[in-house]
Parts: sequence; structure tokens; C-alpha cells
Amino acid sequence: MGKDKVKLLVIDDDPKVSWALTEGLSSNFEILSARDGQEGLEMASSQRPEIVLLDIKMPKMSGLEVLEKIKSLDFPLDVIMLSGHGDTQNVVESMRKGASEFISKPFDIKEVEIHLQNALEKHRLKREVTTLRKELSEKNDKELLLGDSAIMTQIRSIIEQIADSDLTVLIRGESGTGKEIVARKIHALSSRPNEPFIKVNCAAIPRDLLEAELFGYDKGAFTGAHKNKPGRFEIANKGTIFLDEIGDMHWELQSKLLQVLEQHEFMRVGGVQPIKVDVRIICATNRNLEKALENQTIRDDLYYRLNEITIHLPPLRERRMDVPLLIDYFLKKYDQIYSKEVHNLSPRSMKILQEYHWPGNVRQLENLIKQIVVREDEGVIPEILKMSAVPVEEEGIAAASKDKPFSLKRRISETVAREEKRLIAEVLNKTNWNRRKAAEILEISYRSLLYKIKEYNLGGE
Repeated sequence: MGKDKVKLLVIDDDPKVSWALTEGLSSNFEILSARDGQEGLEMASSQRPEIVLLDIKMPKMSGLEVLEKIKSLDFPLDVIMLSGHGDTQNVVESMRKGASEFISKPFDIKEVEIHLQNALEKHRLKREVTTLRKELSEKNDKELLLGDSAIMTQIRSIIEQIADSDLTVLIRGESGTGKEIVARKIHALSSRPNEPFIKVNCAAIPRDLLEAELFGYDKGAFTGAHKNKPGRFEIANKGTIFLDEIGDMHWELQSKLLQVLEQHEFMRVGGVQPIKVDVRIICATNRNLEKALENQTIRDDLYYRLNEITIHLPPLRERRMDVPLLIDYFLKKYDQIYSKEVHNLSPRSMKILQEYHWPGNVRQLENLIKQIVVREDEGVIPEILKMSAVPVEEEGIAAASKDKPFSLKRRISETVAREEKRLIAEVLNKTNWNRRKAAEILEISYRSLLYKIKEYNLGGE
């Protein structure tokens, strides 16, 4: 195998073991040997082997201690433990601490080779998964950050400037503009990229459960709390927490969030001891926070604390020059996923899509392109846009107009109906078809909204 040999580090105080492994494995592996734990750690750090064979029982520093320190290194390393008979408890503990396998002494060299190949295969698969995840993350970033418009260039620049700070970031913009993608990009470019990124949708979790979800609870805090449970802030420690729809967080809980922002500590529900955390906080909202301040649905001290850095994401209709780039990206993406060959759209279709007002923003555009690719038919564009939000004159209204073409009353009714349909459809798209939220924005009852969805055949369930 020559220079392509896999580096194997043997850490064992018995020179006979190192000699046997070197003799038996050197045709396929580059063997490095260490006689004690400290030497092994130094070689692991400097030589960066792909795999380690580690004896459990050694003087000065035990194999378990060495294993713990190896697993704390800043690069992945598979460890196979070498154990004598009667080491069952230590073997179990080593597996708990991250060892991939163990081999009993005395061993057969062929058995060792099988274990090494198994470990290398697992390592290869892990590497592939990591690579795929990275590629997927980069692709997801492009979905929002792709564009030549001045505003997108400016947003990319802001993200790069603030990512490595610990300043709180508030991302504002309509639904579908890509607020979560920006949050993940900030995390990826920060000094915490390998730490947790935890997302919490404050609007999706019932008000009475959100506090326990964010901050956890102690055993006995309420009925059903049978054991201590860490919250999302504890899980996100050293990493980033993304609080989506922060404008929907209820007033009482806002003061607890403010405490975390200012003092980096909180107490679990039912707890008596403060818990310290080191968490980067990124928030997002599609609400008008200034109006929320006037209505006293958001605390002014929290509002100003969140506003350390604000990123405004523009709706797609305000960056129409980016639409062709996004279309091209989504066509290639879904051609690959679904094994299709819809490489481009006709000039007429491109004109329609560039002139459309995109109430659902990038998310709506992506869903449209996905349908075009799957159905291999760009002729579905008018049908999909009609269901989305485009006000189209109903056949019944048009027919009635022929009977009394100059009736002012009828003309007013038609105009009101068209505008009402357009507005309802636009709000439904903006709220991602969250009917209760749409009813609240439209200032009508939930039942009335359901009736109008059915009346105007808006494509709801």
C-alpha cells in the first residue's frame, strides 16, 4: 500500500505486544508504538493516526484515562481497547467512554485485522456522513444567500462581520425569507461551529410548556415531573440557541429570557439553584416589534437588548433580480434529487415568475420549482400561482357581470370579493397556512376565516 498505509498507533507497556502487532500488521498499516499513556497521547496529537490500539491496564496512566484524553482531542480518532481476561468491568466502562471495540488478550493477528477493518469502515462511513452534511448545509446556505442584488451582498457581509462575536442577533423578515438559514450560517462561521445549534419555535410550543422546554425542570416541579429534565438552554451550552418567532413569547417568560441575556444564568422550573450557561442567542421574528412595544406585548428592555445586531431580510419581491439565480439553483437541486432533466424554463415562464409578487418568498419559489421538476411540466405555473395568491376572476362573477354589466352595486361587490380573496390568500401564505395566526392578522374570527377559505376555494384542507 506504500504511502497509502493507514496509521495505527499501539499504546501498550508490553514490548512483546507491540512487536507482535508490528510484525503481523506492517504490510497494511504504518505502525507507531508508545510504551505508556503520556507518550501515546503525545504521539496521537502529533502523528494523528486513524486508529489506536490501547491497552486497558498500564502503569502511571490507565488505558481508561488515556481514552478520555484521546476523545477530548480536536479531531476524531477510533480507539480499540486491548483487554486481558477478567477486565469485563473496565471493558464496559471503556465502551461507555467512546471506545469503538475491544480485543481480548491473547489475540490472533487475523482477529485483530478484522477488528481494524471494521473500525476503519465505520470511520469511513462517519466521514462520508459528515461530508454530506457539510455539503447539504452549504447548499441550504446558497438557497438564501445566492444573489447579486446589493441587499444580499450587504447581508452576506454583515453575517461575516458579526459571526465570530457573541453579540445577540435579531433576524427580521417575512415568512419564507430564510431566517433560520441565516442563523445557521452565523453559527457555522462563529467560534462555536462544532457545538450544538438548538432551534426553538416559540410560537409552536404551547405557552404553559414553553418555560419548561427552554429552561427545564426539577423533579417534583409539577404533576408528571418524575425526574430532572434539562431545557434547551442547557443542551445548547457552549453553542447557539435560535429562538424563532420571538415575538410570540408571552410577557412573563420574557423577563426570564432577559436574565439569561444579561446574567447568563437561569433556574429550572421548580429549581432552587441558578444554572450558568455560555450560549450565543439568535432570535427571529416576522412580527412588527415596534407595534408590539406600543401594545405592550413585548418588554421594552428585552426589545432593546435583542437589538444589539439586527439583520433585515428583504422579501423576494424586493430583490427580483435574484429570482433567475434562485430558479436555476432549485432546478439543478431537484433535477438531481428526482433524477429529472428540467434544465431551464421558457422566457415566458421566467417573465411570469420575475413579475410575480411572491407572498411566500423563497420558500414559495422553491416549492413551485419542485413541482415543475417532479411533474416535468412548466405549464403548471399558472395553476400553482392561482392557488397560491393570484386574484383570478371567478367564472360565476364573470357570468353575472354579463347580465348587468353597468350595475355599480355588482361592480363594487366583485371588486370587494376579489380584494378579499387576494388579501386572505396573501396572509395565509405569509403565515405558512397557520389559520389561527391568519385570522388574528386579518382581525376576523377563526370560523369566519374557515368559511371564506371554502367560499373562495383557496386550496386549503
